[in-house]
Amino acid sequence: MPELTKEKDLALRRFAASIRIELLKELASLGFGHIGGSLSIVDLLAVLYGEVMRIDPKNPHWEKRDKLIVSKGHSGPAVYAALALKGYFPPDMLKTLNQGGTSLPSHCDRSKTPGIDATTGSLGQGASEAVGIALAERLGKTGCRTYLILGDGELQEGQCWEAIMFAASHRLEGLTVFVDNNKRQLDGYLEDIQTPFDLAEKFRSFGCHVLRADGHDVRAIHNAIREAEAFGNTVHVILLDTIKGKGIREVEETVANHSMTISPQQCNRWMTELEQALHSIGKETSV
Repeated sequence: MPELTKEKDLALRRFAASIRIELLKELASLGFGHIGGSLSIVDLLAVLYGEVMRIDPKNPHWEKRDKLIVSKGHSGPAVYAALALKGYFPPDMLKTLNQGGTSLPSHCDRSKTPGIDATTGSLGQGASEAVGIALAERLGKTGCRTYLILGDGELQEGQCWEAIMFAASHRLEGLTVFVDNNKRQLDGYLEDIQTPFDLAEKFRSFGCHVLRADGHDVRAIHNAIREAEAFGNTVHVILLDTIKGKGIREVEETVANHSMTISPQQCNRWMTELEQALHSIGKETSV
């Protein structure tokens, strides 16, 4: 994987900003939704769909594509926004989120949405799906990679660790796991509910190759993926330091931001903030 150029870095940052804008439009059309955990994985999605993954939006079922399994399936709205911007389906379809007859349910569903590789939402199950897919890719000698996104709160599900233990035991080096370490879950902060202890040491004890990266820095994410996949020989885990609700200050500062109602007034304020962030990319000056 080549190093990220300055031009590609800017393009990925703009892509992430655009995903956030489409995500807000999508959720605002419904009036509520899983905003916090959707916003925290946007920069990762920009890197994966914008630079890393081998995909063909015109052929979503292409056999040689890389696969993305978003185990924290309630963050589907962010994935849908990225897919729409990549051309998997028209952006206007985002306005049908979670409505009757929609192809965009609140959680990821591979039978309904072009570009979704696994149905997820029951926390922990996406980990097992991703491991099965990665094993199938190796047995089939396809050369396709499998990417898995787990929530840090989701790691309280024992199924995650069963899947990780199997994957590391079988040295599924075609599997890269990202942990959205935003330190919160539905009911509050992880530390107040069930301490995660040292996630890096836990994954290493299961036999994984572990890296850390700033989950809102597209270059840092890209570099971590490059380093991980150059290592080989086992499962790669990248712990992403993220902020739940990243990109909208009011959401970031709301403790209960797992799912929120979105009024027209809020939408207008937040959209202004996101559009200003998009327009400022590339105009930053050094002090």
